[in-house]
Amino acid sequence: MSGAERLVVLGGGESGIGAAILGKKVGFEVLVSDAGSIKQNYKDVLLNHRIEFEEKQHSMDRILKADLVVKSPGIPEKVAVIKALRKQIIPIISEIEFASNFTDAKLIAITGSNGKTTTTSLTHHLLKDTLDAGLAGNIGDSFAEKVAKESHNYYVLEISSFQLDDIIDFRPYIAVITNITPDHLDRYNYRFEDYVEAKFKVTMNQTKDDYLIYDGDDPVIDQWLSKNKIKAMKVPFSLESEFENGTYFKDNEIIITIDNNKITMPTTNLTLQGKHNLKNTMAASTVAHLLKIRKQTIRESLENFQGVEHRLEHVLKINKVQYINDSKATNVNATYYALESMDAPTVWIVGGEDKGNNYEELFPFVNEKVKAIICLGIDNEKLVDNFAGMVDIMVETQSMSEAVKIAYKIAEAGDNVLLSPACASFDLFENYEDRGRQFKAAVRQL
Repeated sequence: MSGAERLVVLGGGESGIGAAILGKKVGFEVLVSDAGSIKQNYKDVLLNHRIEFEEKQHSMDRILKADLVVKSPGIPEKVAVIKALRKQIIPIISEIEFASNFTDAKLIAITGSNGKTTTTSLTHHLLKDTLDAGLAGNIGDSFAEKVAKESHNYYVLEISSFQLDDIIDFRPYIAVITNITPDHLDRYNYRFEDYVEAKFKVTMNQTKDDYLIYDGDDPVIDQWLSKNKIKAMKVPFSLESEFENGTYFKDNEIIITIDNNKITMPTTNLTLQGKHNLKNTMAASTVAHLLKIRKQTIRESLENFQGVEHRLEHVLKINKVQYINDSKATNVNATYYALESMDAPTVWIVGGEDKGNNYEELFPFVNEKVKAIICLGIDNEKLVDNFAGMVDIMVETQSMSEAVKIAYKIAEAGDNVLLSPACASFDLFENYEDRGRQFKAAVRQL
């Protein structure tokens, strides 16, 4: 790509700002355009880098003169500006695609409906002391900004299906699919198969020299792989089956075998608890073993990993009641894991912006473990319809501080209070981080 070509970045959020910084650095003439408002901290960055931007509008005459467009993962295909660009056949790519053109680093790309943040953080934690590995993507800094400002031999990337929607040549050396369950179906015309296809784009450009690590127990992944050929070496992990090439769990040990090189890891001292975290641990350990990290280093790193904020995060114990922040549970499957791991009667705070949720898989846990439900959302009708008959106490509220105060009144010594919303946060909060921080602040004020 030659200099002075026109780059238009649609969306002035984390990924857009990163793409703009990298674009300017490599010689593009850059315009950032956002139909909404750009946050002040991002505006300051753009002004500091002398990058032109506009907000609350799209100047179509300028946008349609672009040589290349990088679009924010949050912008769907159906909006007018994307349709106009497609009509003019102007190339539209995602920020991860753009960034990957300007680094020679080997990429570890981790996607999945749930567990990807924990798996990405843990993988980086296992690699960082031995290999020069950066951490980016959906976690922390955007990949483009990291590429613009730092140089690494490896990048561990958390990648969403939205980011994969607009890749062309993006090719990770190691791809990881943690699991696939219905999520974001509103974005994929309520067609689960379209969402599944988006996830598998992570392996689309891989060759026989690359690796795909995936959950061998996941029926959706298994079915897709049985019908589609991929070039990458397949490395499954499982709690149910044993593999000659892959990772499995037996007698409280994780056993990893790749190209006849076998290691075993005891799981007795792992900091992450729960079945789902055992899978996240298997996925991350498999990456580390593939990259020749010593067994001793893997074991020590697994035992001192601190976990991820807003993911089953133990906040405080007050009057022998444990308050747990699982704000990152933005879909039913994530909440399934949270409820599954509860070992005491639970007051459950749930609700938000429903993405076409089916709550049936939660019924057994709600019947068995949940003593009260606090609905926290603008529209709680679906939650009430689903769960009203299962618990004695069901309360509706639209503020986090009120939800926490109600939970405090209901919970008794030995109980858990769990925020695990199973929904997006955009009805009452900026994002799941804002929701989680408000929960923690409200708990600390009790």
